[in-house]
Amino acid sequence: MKQKERVAAILQRLDEHYGTDIICYLEHENAWQLLISTILSAQCTDARVNLVTKDLFRKYPGVEAFAKADLPELEQDIRSTGFYHNKAKNIISCCRDLQDRFDGQVPRSIEDLTSLAGVGRKTANVIRGNIYHEPSIVVDTHVKRISRRLGFTKEEDPVKVEYDLMKVLPKDHWITFNLQIIALGREICKAPHAKCEMCFLTQFCPYYQRTKG
Repeated sequence: MKQKERVAAILQRLDEHYGTDIICYLEHENAWQLLISTILSAQCTDARVNLVTKDLFRKYPGVEAFAKADLPELEQDIRSTGFYHNKAKNIISCCRDLQDRFDGQVPRSIEDLTSLAGVGRKTANVIRGNIYHEPSIVVDTHVKRISRRLGFTKEEDPVKVEYDLMKVLPKDHWITFNLQIIALGREICKAPHAKCEMCFLTQFCPYYQRTKG
């Protein structure tokens, strides 16, 4: 089977199994809330972030409040998300930039987003996909691991993985692929041991053929 046909078959199976609805696992009401939640989500579960932001967004009801936040106090507010020193510093700096450079609004372009403190391509693409509905590929740990197992990339660096996936996947599947692969990674294609006996992609998967076939 040619690569293009294999990719199409994989995407069809993913669509059938997980659907094509755009779902964001980080709870938010607007762009700045999603931006801060995504910064907090680094090395932390979405469930933990959602617990923290439930109170956090009541205490700090906008970009201006975060820009004026006391650093040690904010650190304690987000402590349970891990890496709270850097996250608190980045959130305050990011929100000051939003105020000073973007009139308090979360920008749309990848260049403007990645110019903000604590915002790399992954976070920027979360915003672009969920807020602005721009085709974007978010390379988290699940997307990187499973894309390598499926033979879509050989890279380890998330940015290089993203560019490989942009070449392999049709643009209209970029956002849904992210969500479907996260679900697959949590349910079946786990690290370090995949539950291949449960998987609906084994006939298209080089990792399965190599290790279990």
